[in-house]
Amino acid sequence: MARLTTLLMCLTLIGQAALADDLMDNADLAVGGDLGEPLSMQPLPAGQQALIDQNGQSNRAAIGQDGQALLGRIVQSGGAQEAYILQQGSDLMATITQQGYGNDASITQSGSNNRAQIEQYGNSNSASIVQAGTGLSSSVIQAGSGQHVQVNQYR
Repeated sequence: MARLTTLLMCLTLIGQAALADDLMDNADLAVGGDLGEPLSMQPLPAGQQALIDQNGQSNRAAIGQDGQALLGRIVQSGGAQEAYILQQGSDLMATITQQGYGNDASITQSGSNNRAQIEQYGNSNSASIVQAGTGLSSSVIQAGSGQHVQVNQYR
């Protein structure tokens, strides 16, 4: 499992991931609307979908995927939230929804036919799902503040 996590983190760091940072605090933008160097966007391989939707300030999100028939989706509303999805295999789906402030969520999956979902409503919650195998499913819903949960499944 440690090798998988290391591999997925490497893929994320070398640019195979869809990355998004909040642009609401525009102190880094120059007058005149020039955004600087253009971003190098690589199309996702066939059968992979990644969506990051952010509304608020200081949110961070990343999706790294390697395989076929993969879906990764992160929706953030609020501020200072972090969400990460790393997937390797086939027929994997992962979604993270965050509303509030200071929430932290991550999903790491490998194998096939796995589903994982994290929903966070409130402040300073943390959740992590790690799944390796076939036919695994996990769902975490946190409503409130200061909650922590970790789900590990291997088959």
